[in-house]
Amino acid sequence: MTGTDQKSSTSGSTARRTIHPGLVLLIIAGAQVMVVLDATIVNIALPSMGEYFGKNQTDMTWALNAYTLAFGSGLLLGGRSGDLLGRRKMFIIGLGLFTLGSLLGGLSFNFGFLLFGRVIQGFGGAIASPTALSLITTSFDEGEERNRAISVYAAVSGAGAAVGLLLGGILTEYLTWRWVLFVNVPIGILLMVGAFLYLHESERLKGKFDFIGAVSSALGMFMLVYGFIHVAHDGWANAETYALFLAAAVLLIGFVVFEAKVAKEPMMPMRIFANRSRSGAYIVMLVVGAAMFGLFYFVTYFIQQVLGYSALKAGFAFLPVAITIGITAQIAGKALPKAGPKALITGGTGLLVVAMLLLSTVTAESTYLGKLLPGMIILAIAMGLIFVPITSVAVSNVRNTDAGLASALLNVGQQVGGAIGLSVLATVAATTGKNYASAHISDAGKAVATLPQDLQQPVQGFLGSSGGKAPEPEQIQAFIHSQPAAEQATLQHFFGPDGALQQMFTAHVQAHSSAMGFLTAAVFAIVALVVAATVINVKKEDLPTGAEDSAPMVV
Repeated sequence: MTGTDQKSSTSGSTARRTIHPGLVLLIIAGAQVMVVLDATIVNIALPSMGEYFGKNQTDMTWALNAYTLAFGSGLLLGGRSGDLLGRRKMFIIGLGLFTLGSLLGGLSFNFGFLLFGRVIQGFGGAIASPTALSLITTSFDEGEERNRAISVYAAVSGAGAAVGLLLGGILTEYLTWRWVLFVNVPIGILLMVGAFLYLHESERLKGKFDFIGAVSSALGMFMLVYGFIHVAHDGWANAETYALFLAAAVLLIGFVVFEAKVAKEPMMPMRIFANRSRSGAYIVMLVVGAAMFGLFYFVTYFIQQVLGYSALKAGFAFLPVAITIGITAQIAGKALPKAGPKALITGGTGLLVVAMLLLSTVTAESTYLGKLLPGMIILAIAMGLIFVPITSVAVSNVRNTDAGLASALLNVGQQVGGAIGLSVLATVAATTGKNYASAHISDAGKAVATLPQDLQQPVQGFLGSSGGKAPEPEQIQAFIHSQPAAEQATLQHFFGPDGALQQMFTAHVQAHSSAMGFLTAAVFAIVALVVAATVINVKKEDLPTGAEDSAPMVV
């Protein structure tokens, strides 16, 4: 596209959007916050869902994984479909699928039907999310106008995750877990109507649809994400894990080779990666996503299972995070032209390292105000500082006809990174938790102290005689029946699933495994810091000011 063509296109879109620019941004941001919010609003309801369907904590990760699988595997296809078929049209279709999936999930009568609804949601989100960001790219001129729009987009993207936990807590506490899904239905319908009335169709990329690229990328992404999910559930020591990663590698390498060497009209033209800073932004988002997705998962369970918060109180515990992200994102948007993207992204990833290291010191005795809140506030500041400049770098100076792809790749980094992070951190937490449980069963003194005085010494001796390992159920029953009959009911409750021993010991195991998960997330954050400092080299003077007649094109 020539500079004249772009100028004409930009002038036309400017004339259209001056009618309702605020509504255009509200609709786009509303769709993004709904998609992002859904990734965590379900998190807070997982314990209630698990109780309803009779599933444990590990099984319930599939309520997240089903969405992530569909979302991650469909993002490239969803983003490029907007470039080819029209962003307004695909935006409405994506919202429609997301709304339908939410309705089906809320109506689910068994676990399989819930997962089916989550998959539909994921595919809808894979279309709506990259299309929303590309609509900002094509609806607002580069420079101050687009920076403001991206600041709002980044704020709702970051804060939406925390707001989802708050809203999920309210809905779960006062209604049922089903409403964390039903809430999307009226919002989705309202956004579709708004998009139909106020959004205008953007310029389309002329050409044929790259079906081979579409299929190979979707299958490759599916295999990659599912491979990491499989690791989280079954570990590394099995043939299926390696088969999945091998299939993913073959498909994705084949996809890149086909796009670069064979396809006449590639779905992912390699010119999108010619800009070093844009490529660095994708890598940083991948690694940051790996660190942060797992973090919200662990913090949610820590707050409820270790601190004993209800779903509602747990939701409100994340409110400061949402507020801090929103404020920081606006500050970052205003600071971007003066400080430049590199300084903000590097500073944000540095703070992310600090937040993860602080949270990695949690214990069962840690309090919300003393340890969790400071770590979460630092994390929120980091997210606000990272999301605005990294989004700007990823979509700036890109052809209008490639805007959907550029947006999709940023989302791919976040979602695939999230899947990788959740699987790796869950694996680390499960392994370290089991080891801790085996090594510290005899350290349950606080629980023993809740027993009547005459039972404390026999119980402590029994636990100590197990050699540091958790006693088997039959050993527990034999010990209980060896005690006076009048004391057996007390001991049955003490050793039972709702007893003091189980509750207190579970809290210690959960705290230790969470701490190890946070420490692993800190390693991801360090990698992101190194990439931000060494790969991203865009300077503040390289940013478009909005004063040019036409923005420079990346080829």
